[in-house]
Amino acid sequence: MRGAVLGLGMIGRHHARLLQSTPQVSFAGAVDPAGDIHGAVANPALVFSSVAELLASGPVDFAIVAVPTEEHVAAVREVTAAGASVLVEKPIAASAAAGRELIAIVEAAGVHGAVGHVERCNPALIELRERVNDDQLGELFLIATERVGPFPDRIRDVGVVKDLATHDLDLVRWLGGAPIASLSGQTQNRMGRPHEDLVLISGALTSGVSFNSIVDWLSPTKVRRTRVLGERGMLVADTLTADLTFYENGAVGSEWGATQSLRGVSEGDVTRYAIARREPLRVQLDRFLDLLGGSADSQVVTLAEGLETLASAEAVLESAASGARPHRTPRASDACCRRCARQDRPASCRADRAQWPYRRGM
Repeated sequence: MRGAVLGLGMIGRHHARLLQSTPQVSFAGAVDPAGDIHGAVANPALVFSSVAELLASGPVDFAIVAVPTEEHVAAVREVTAAGASVLVEKPIAASAAAGRELIAIVEAAGVHGAVGHVERCNPALIELRERVNDDQLGELFLIATERVGPFPDRIRDVGVVKDLATHDLDLVRWLGGAPIASLSGQTQNRMGRPHEDLVLISGALTSGVSFNSIVDWLSPTKVRRTRVLGERGMLVADTLTADLTFYENGAVGSEWGATQSLRGVSEGDVTRYAIARREPLRVQLDRFLDLLGGSADSQVVTLAEGLETLASAEAVLESAASGARPHRTPRASDACCRRCARQDRPASCRADRAQWPYRRGM
């Protein structure tokens, strides 16, 4: 299978490294008008200045799209027209409208598509989700994420909400097993850039589980932490080190008759789990290759999921602009039939058009 990468920036260079070292992939080349400034491609002859040059060099079965976000649609249109499937870096596009256009392009081309929300491939979060699904925590109360650190020079086209908080908006749905029902956001712009550099998000899933996320480019140290709180304790994942820790509740009783029936929560046993660690980008690539190989359970992040996350990010920005008024977030699960996920859905569908994420002009 011949695979290529579009963009050799901070993330694209790592995709190039993996493509060149994956046995089942024949590296077709990389595209970047600036060239291979990081030295990611072993053979300089496989570095092209345009997608047209790449396609002229031979067939391409799939491409990883790691160009700037506002260029996603144009890049996807060009490679899918040649029959290539696409793995698109998150966010799926610069806007929900562009995301819908991208999905329509992929569907019209009849190829596969997925979105690179790589945090789903972090070993600590994979283990955390498995334990949540196995009911280790019992009833879930809260999912909280913290993603802070210094400003990355690679960012030019979006703010912290679409660049970083999209990780968290995807994770809370994935870990909680339910779509986002409502959210509110507050943003700050402290560095004088056109986009926000700090956001506080709070909301709820349709299951009733609460969530909050703190994301910024202002902190002097990098923190990546996800914690899930339930009736039996708390699981905490450090996704920088891929560590997972379980803090078990300690039951507190009383022999005093008036308070016999009362129970509180105190510190119980603390367990740090030994986890097999694989590079998340490698896991993501393997899952995408499974999809291309026909697997019905590849575990990729679908284009529809990527669009839903982007719509949630836009709802955060709208909420912040309106004074943190709670917003209901549109989602694919609002559909009442298969065609609801398409722009040609029948007029008889009962899904509320005013709340539908795929309607024209949104």
